[in-house]
Amino acid sequence: MKDFLGLGPRGEALAWNFLRKRGYTLLEKNYRTRFGEIDVIARKQGALVFVEVKTRRNASFGFPEEAVDRRKQAKMIQCAQAYLQAKGLEDRPARFDVLSVIWDGKNEPQFSLLEDTIMIGA
Repeated sequence: MKDFLGLGPRGEALAWNFLRKRGYTLLEKNYRTRFGEIDVIARKQGALVFVEVKTRRNASFGFPEEAVDRRKQAKMIQCAQAYLQAKGLEDRPARFDVLSVIWDGKNEPQFSLLEDTIMIGA
């Protein structure tokens, strides 16, 4: 039977498990705002964490986290601010993490978690 999920959704499923095992409390996934989408919203050690998940089959054309450029970071900030405002959480500390997943679908996935890439709030 053919797997109809694309690499991105499969990578995000792997990411959920990876983050949960590292003490993140998962709050939302694929949260949409008018500015774009946040892959994962979680809580860890009192801070809200907005996680961008990037998945690639290999690093032939660069590592997944390299796709989170200035433009993407700006969109992430707008999305996070919209979420904080919608939930009345503007006074809560928040940060951005980037989770890179390299997985060819056969071997064990390789994860690279970049924490605190951007801090906003208190």
